[in-house]
Amino acid sequence: MNSSPLIVAVLMPRLALTVAVGDRREALLAQPVALAPEPGGLRLGEVSAPAEAFGVRAGMALGEALSRCPALTLVPPDPVGVAERWEGILLGLESIGAAVESDVPGIACFDAHGLLRLHGGDAADASAEGVAGLLGEGPVGAGAVGPIGAVLAAARRVLGASARLGVAATRFGAVAAASRARARRPLVIGGGEAECRRFLAPLSVDLLASRDELAGLPDSFARLGIGTLGELAALDRAAVADRFGALGILAQRLACGLDLPLRPRTPGELVRETLDLFEAADGPQLERVLGVLVDRLLARRERRGRSLRAVVVSAALIEGGGSWNQRVTFREALSDPSRMRLALSPRLALMPAPATSLTLAVERFGPAAGDQRTLLEDPAEARAARLGEAVRQARAVAGPEAALRILAVDPDSRLPERRSVLTPFEG
Repeated sequence: MNSSPLIVAVLMPRLALTVAVGDRREALLAQPVALAPEPGGLRLGEVSAPAEAFGVRAGMALGEALSRCPALTLVPPDPVGVAERWEGILLGLESIGAAVESDVPGIACFDAHGLLRLHGGDAADASAEGVAGLLGEGPVGAGAVGPIGAVLAAARRVLGASARLGVAATRFGAVAAASRARARRPLVIGGGEAECRRFLAPLSVDLLASRDELAGLPDSFARLGIGTLGELAALDRAAVADRFGALGILAQRLACGLDLPLRPRTPGELVRETLDLFEAADGPQLERVLGVLVDRLLARRERRGRSLRAVVVSAALIEGGGSWNQRVTFREALSDPSRMRLALSPRLALMPAPATSLTLAVERFGPAAGDQRTLLEDPAEARAARLGEAVRQARAVAGPEAALRILAVDPDSRLPERRSVLTPFEG
C-alpha cells in the first residue's frame, strides 16, 4: 500500500478579526474594519473585505491605511480570545483522529492518509497520486467524494461552515489550495508533487507569507519583478541562494512543490488559573494578583509535582480594550513561587491598559525534580559557575557594560576619579 502523504489544510479566514468584533460581526464586517496595531506597533492586523476594496491590507502602516480609507474603523485585537477559539478548533480536529500541525492561529494541517479507513473509506491507493482516482475527476477538483470526502466531511462537522479546506501532496500546496477554495467546496490537487507544482505556478508569491519565516520575501520578490511562484521556481538555484540565502532556497522549494514533513503538535494539558477583579487594576495591585495566581497554579493537583518551563500571562482589558497576553519561557524549569514572581512581574508593565481579569496558564511542564540546592554550603566552584552564568545573561540583555567591578588604581590619589576605575566583571 502506498503511504505517501495526503495533506489536508484548514484555513479560517479573518479569524482574529472575527473574534475581535464578537457579536458585532454582521454590522462591522460589512464596512471597512481593521485590527488596530499591537501595543507599540504601527501596522494593521487583519482587515475586512470592504477595507481591501479601498486597497487596505494586513501589515500596512496605519497612516497609509487611513489615507486610503479615512472611514476605516479600528478594532482592538483580542489575542486571548483568538488563542482560546483556535485551541478549541485544534481539539476538534484531534477528536477525529488527526495529528495536527499549527504554527499560527487560522492555519492547520494534518495528514489524512491514516484517517481514510477510520472514517469509512478504503486506504488502498489513497496517496496523493491516487487522489484523482478517488475523486473520480481530474487532477484538480472542487469537492470530494469517496475516502478523502469522508475525512473532509468529518473535519467539516467540527470546523463549521466558515472553514476553507484544501488537499495536496505537500503542506504548502494544501494551504495554497485552501486559499483558493470556497466555503463548502474543498479544493483537491491530485497527481503528486508534479501536479502540485503546476497548480502553484500561476499563483502569486504573496502565498509565501503564510509561513512566518518567509513573511518578508514576497515584497522583495515583487521589487525584482518576480510575481508568481512559477517564475520563482524557474530561477537558477545558485542565484536565489546568493541573493536570499537559506530562506530563498526554502521559498523556491515550496514553489517547486516540495516541502518538509509535518511536525504534529503534542497535545498538552490545560492547567490555568483566572482571577476576576472587581474594578480595573494595574501596577502593584496586579503584582499581588499575579502572586495569588502563581500560588494557586503551583498548588493544582494536575501539576503532580512537576516544574514549569513556559507559561502564558494574559488579561482582559477594560471595556473596548480587547485583551493582552505574554508568553514567558523560564531559563530553567521552576517550581519556586518567589522566582516565578520575579520573572513574571516585569511583564505586567507591558500591559497597554488596566485589566479586569488576569490569567496564568501553563504552556509546557518541566521535569518533576527541579534544580535542588544542597543542604550545606555550595562549593566555591559551583557558586562561581552560577555567578558567571548570571553575568553572561545580564550582558546578553543589557550589553557588555551590564556587569562591572571596581578596580583600585591609585587609592592614595587626591583626585577621587583617579582612585578607582570600572572594569568588566570576570565571571
